[in-house]
Amino acid sequence: MSIGPVRKLKSSPNDIINYQLPLGEELVDLNPLIGKKITLKHTGNIFCVDTGKKIKKAYGQGYSWESFITRPECDQCIVQPELCHYSRGTCRDPEWGEKHCMQPHVIYLSVTSGLKVGITRKTQVPTRWIDQGAVKAIKLCEVKNRLTSGLVEIEIAKKMADKTNWRNMLKNVYEDVDLLAKKKEVWAEFKDLFKKHDVTEVDDEIFTANYPVERYPEKVSSYNFDKNPVIEDTLMGIKGQYLIFEKGVINMRKFQGYEVEL
Repeated sequence: MSIGPVRKLKSSPNDIINYQLPLGEELVDLNPLIGKKITLKHTGNIFCVDTGKKIKKAYGQGYSWESFITRPECDQCIVQPELCHYSRGTCRDPEWGEKHCMQPHVIYLSVTSGLKVGITRKTQVPTRWIDQGAVKAIKLCEVKNRLTSGLVEIEIAKKMADKTNWRNMLKNVYEDVDLLAKKKEVWAEFKDLFKKHDVTEVDDEIFTANYPVERYPEKVSSYNFDKNPVIEDTLMGIKGQYLIFEKGVINMRKFQGYEVEL
């Protein structure tokens, strides 16, 4: 038995993606549990992922209300990087901004439920792609900071999706795309935009991911610790931040800070 507050799934890119579930101080290897019946029980306790204090309700994937309205990683510009206000001197934590936002970022194309454009900090490649459940991805270009990546992405997203249909992603239903050809098309169409923002060219390596899934669901229904604190089901696989069971799926990142007994 393992018990502790949940954190987002940790992954490592091998021939088959390897997953671990952080429960408190313990890292539980999940791949060996696929095909087995397991029980996940939410004890009713929730702990803020920032302060560690016990809270009644979590905001923004595991934060107390106080942390949610003060921490820089919970600011609106994290989900809308084009709104970054570091240069105006109003960042919630300039030191945090230096380490996370004022760093090289990659703009990429990936195939999840279909083709999408996205951004991530350079050091988060390929973790970001795995977290989203991408089956393959390619870097478009590199820029100097998060704000610039957002300004470029928002223009490309006017012609291309920037969201994932999470149900299709979990059913492994996607439209295959020639990423190298699509990258060349994007460069041709947005060459003026890239020139304006002084982007850096990157390699054409295509990342592919093979997720540890024995069987994908034909119909997706979700487990929710707030509505049902006990999940007792056979683990069929893992993709993105989701545990895929025989009768339902659960996004473990959504329940960060929830104390869970495995």
